[in-house]
Amino acid sequence: MTVVVIGGGIVGLSSAYELAARGVDVVVCEGGSIGSGSTERSAGGIRAQFSTPVNVDLSLESMRVWNAFEERFGTDIDYRRPGYLFLARTEETAAGFDEAVTMQNDRGVPSEVLTPEEASEHCPGIDPEQFVAATYAPTDGFADPHLALQGYARAAADAGVDVRTKTPVVDVIREESGARDDEESRRVVGVETSEGRLDADYVVNAAGPWASEVAALADVSLPIVPKRRQIAVAQPETPVPASDPLTIDLESGSYFRPERDGDALVGGHLGASDAAADPDAYARSMDFEWSVDALETVSEWTTYFGPESAVKRGWAGLYAVTPDDSAILEETVPGYITAAGFSGHGFQHAPATGKLVAELVADGEASLVDIEALSSDRFEDEATRTERNVV
Repeated sequence: MTVVVIGGGIVGLSSAYELAARGVDVVVCEGGSIGSGSTERSAGGIRAQFSTPVNVDLSLESMRVWNAFEERFGTDIDYRRPGYLFLARTEETAAGFDEAVTMQNDRGVPSEVLTPEEASEHCPGIDPEQFVAATYAPTDGFADPHLALQGYARAAADAGVDVRTKTPVVDVIREESGARDDEESRRVVGVETSEGRLDADYVVNAAGPWASEVAALADVSLPIVPKRRQIAVAQPETPVPASDPLTIDLESGSYFRPERDGDALVGGHLGASDAAADPDAYARSMDFEWSVDALETVSEWTTYFGPESAVKRGWAGLYAVTPDDSAILEETVPGYITAAGFSGHGFQHAPATGKLVAELVADGEASLVDIEALSSDRFEDEATRTERNVV
């Protein structure tokens, strides 16, 4: 069996590795360089505090891999687990905390609802008077996306995966199955690349912010939109302790987490504007005005980022966003697997996703996690549940 994986980010490489581990011949086609899409521009968050069961399950199965990554792949990914702290300013935002934490606890996540004062015990730099409630899980944390990507890249190569960089896919080939002549029965049988045709039993769309464009090559429409997000590396006036969790003000959309030597990563989507970005022509450098707004915003609810704080550097990347902020993971049409639209959660969910892609190909169905809620046909239902814990 031969599978072509489109996309050389961490979702694509995880999928390639897991497929190869099952004895599948795998070719990865990456239009640029490995990880040049979203992976290496990620903040590296790894958490189980989601508001929808399927995202919690993806996190837990991925954490099994992250927890043993160095032992399994021989790569230290600088995985730190000081927790995640979500803060609510209004009763409306806090209203869903109890339900979410109960659901998380039922699945084995040691999360809890806290008062603002209890939250400040985990993150002494916040101003508890501005908040009404919080949630915290000590098993959440973050890792280095570059190191994790290199670990998967080496493992995939060792497993025999043929990784082809600077090899964009220009068409996805479908042909009639013979049983029916309707559009949905046309099976994907390969791809056309800049270097020629590759025949395949399955094609995997792991193209991240390019996923909707890749889907269109197969005559498939997917509601995945690239959205630009920014991160600043700041030197706070007061050093941020390494023990602080990744801390999020859900109302303002801003967050920070400790970096090295008292520095911090500061990020978040600030403002109402959120236009689609062109993944081939967006600004990859951080906007100075945004960095000023980001530091001012976090300074309003913490004591760390006083007037002597400075921005050292920063960057911009892309989220591949769906209408409900959750991924699409399915066999969309015969022979065509979609693993995209993670809405900022692709890095942390990559280990479980790779295993699920391998199950869909080799077993014909997923068993690691119930992924029915991630089918693209959910967008036909107005009652689709949106993931609330989006950073």
